[in-house]
Amino acid sequence: MSDTHLREQICTLAKSLFDRGLTHGSTGNISARTEDGGLLVSPTGTSFGRLDPARLSRFDANGHHIGGDSPTKEMPLHTAFYDTRSTAGAVVHLHSCHSVALSMMPDADTDNFIPPLTPYGIMKLGRVKLLPFFLPGDPAMGEAVRSLAGKRSAVMLANHGPVVAGKDVEAACNAIEELEDGARLAMMTRGMHPNGLTTDQIAQVVTKFDISWDD
Repeated sequence: MSDTHLREQICTLAKSLFDRGLTHGSTGNISARTEDGGLLVSPTGTSFGRLDPARLSRFDANGHHIGGDSPTKEMPLHTAFYDTRSTAGAVVHLHSCHSVALSMMPDADTDNFIPPLTPYGIMKLGRVKLLPFFLPGDPAMGEAVRSLAGKRSAVMLANHGPVVAGKDVEAACNAIEELEDGARLAMMTRGMHPNGLTTDQIAQVVTKFDISWDD
């Protein structure tokens, strides 16, 4: 994909997320690998609803900022995924309402944050790790992701928002939407004792779709 096409795709997908209320104001950030091994990143303080393709932050393959506006302050999150997951072609971070709400529940599962109520969260996300609260922009968030050694494609920052890596920017956006939808479903059915997937059904999904699940 050309640099120009990728810039346009990032901004189109980001606006779609914004328009549907999956992030708000100037929250959220997004990045994607370029053909030459560099990165395109949403600038700091910008809105997903109004990203300018020409002003995206541009990094070369050595991680040097070579063009565009200053990048998001959450760069440590993005680089942690790229450095530890060889399959990561894009990273998206949102401040989506239902996932944040679920992260504040005292019984939230830190190792499998999204309850396995449907097969799709398993297929697109695997197990989602719930990480503790960090101050926005704290490099320790990136270190927490690095400590997972690339075994998770998605994490949830408590009281903050989800971060998902995908093979490309479209896959990453689809996966983070699935995370938010799974959290919304969990909150909607909270206290109702819903019939989630059984252990056997989870195993069938994991086997059929070759999902990394036990790490």
